[in-house]
Amino acid sequence: MEAPIRYSLLGMQVSPLHYRRWQVFRSSRRGFLSLLLFMSLLFVTLAADFVANDKPIIMQHEGQFYFPIFQTYTEAQLGGDFETEAEYRDPYVQQLIAESGGWMLWPPIRYSYQTINYDVAVPAPAPPSGENWLGTDDQGRDVLARLIYGLRLSMLFALCMTVGVLFIGIATGAVQGYFGGWTDILMQRFIEIWSGLPILYLLIILSSIFAPGFLVLLFLLLVFSWMGLSDIVRAEFLKVRSYDYVKAARALGVGNLAIMARHVLPNAMVATLTFLPFIFTGAITSLTALDYLGLGMPPGQPSLGELLVQGKSNLQAPWLGLTAFVTLSVVLTLVVFIGEAVRDAFDPRTTVEGDRHG
Repeated sequence: MEAPIRYSLLGMQVSPLHYRRWQVFRSSRRGFLSLLLFMSLLFVTLAADFVANDKPIIMQHEGQFYFPIFQTYTEAQLGGDFETEAEYRDPYVQQLIAESGGWMLWPPIRYSYQTINYDVAVPAPAPPSGENWLGTDDQGRDVLARLIYGLRLSMLFALCMTVGVLFIGIATGAVQGYFGGWTDILMQRFIEIWSGLPILYLLIILSSIFAPGFLVLLFLLLVFSWMGLSDIVRAEFLKVRSYDYVKAARALGVGNLAIMARHVLPNAMVATLTFLPFIFTGAITSLTALDYLGLGMPPGQPSLGELLVQGKSNLQAPWLGLTAFVTLSVVLTLVVFIGEAVRDAFDPRTTVEGDRHG
């Protein structure tokens, strides 16, 4: 028996089906370029501590190397007087390093999301300058640094939200659509009741009971966000479960779980992947809206919603609102373009030459 044909993709051996999907995705210039830009943004935000920080990445003092980003050092350890953490932007601390023959390697942006610039020449919020590329907010904090950290928080939140919705939505929709009957009826009645609950009021009540935070908000939004995907998966399973190859698999004694995972679910992937960008963008906008309403992350945490609030409160500083608006627009647009290209890649009717979104 001949061995199956395998293709090399990024140093890995993949099946012809996966190779074809990659070729279709790659042929969509808009989707592929959006993926590159999105991955660049994701890399910069995940490495925010090395891009925007008020601590040097690495420094040398008296012949020894220090890593302030990973470890806390007191001013006394550097030859100063206080046992508190060293303020590396302080000229006195910088002088101590220089006098010992040492040096410091700084990130491109010498501000963290909570660092206040006390040296601005105008009252806060200060306009963009060579020191603060996107200006400062009303507390003197660097807008670009807060934007990078806030975007990291939003992207991680949206990724976790998408994975959770994908798992719950596929599981519930698959069970309803495959088994049908009373299982489908009872679960549909539950979903109708659950989707009829006033989500915003529940979030307000629960936010007053539990301290707002990343995990709390993720859980509260997750339990109300999986129903849209569940309906799509249910419809696909209801359609595919009556196909001949599914009936043949049952006749051969294949288990229900194996049939659902190997034979029915792949046919539902196109509709599922089409819905994923909306889950991701919805998670970002939901977190931004909650932060804007004061129901999101704790005060002081960097967020796009908090930046929008500052833009609304400081109309004389248009760079605040414009920064948040442009960032949200770019990220959401990139995600939608990527979703379109992925949908076409999984659609068997799409060919490389006939890419509809190239």
